[in-house]
Amino acid sequence: MITIVVAMGLDNEIGADNQLLWHLPKDLKHFKEMTTDHPIIMGRKTYESIGKALPDRTNIVVSRKKDWFEEGILIVGSVKEAVKFAKKIDEQVFIIGGGNIYEQTLDLTDKLEVTLVQTNLEADTFFPKIDPKIWNKIEEVCHEKDEKNEFDFCFQTYERKVKLAEK
Repeated sequence: MITIVVAMGLDNEIGADNQLLWHLPKDLKHFKEMTTDHPIIMGRKTYESIGKALPDRTNIVVSRKKDWFEEGILIVGSVKEAVKFAKKIDEQVFIIGGGNIYEQTLDLTDKLEVTLVQTNLEADTFFPKIDPKIWNKIEEVCHEKDEKNEFDFCFQTYERKVKLAEK
């Protein structure tokens, strides 16, 4: 099972200047609970924005930079290679960004775990449009903003309606 995890605004915005657009501790806790003990795949820029390997997960970073190295992560040259390696570790694989990696993996994905943040912010990176012909929303749990979470947001789960023949 390949699952994309993404937090996005109402216009599918996910980031600006290689940074997230919001700070939502409830979303970060939800992300940690989902991904702990599973392999996570991300692009190099996403890894650099996080600044370190995420603990208790196999961190697989896709990078075309041949001379780039970081301690505690596996660096691969393609999404295909990342998915192949991750599936050897665990049946559940999480794709955590960024925009380019989401675009390359959307067709490989079985499930979307979306945090829909109820705002529109300036961005330079966006998540692809979720096509209702392909994706079925099976769950939604909404949360109101509070003293720690600056925006209202909803956790949404989508499953692929039609399985693709081969991944």
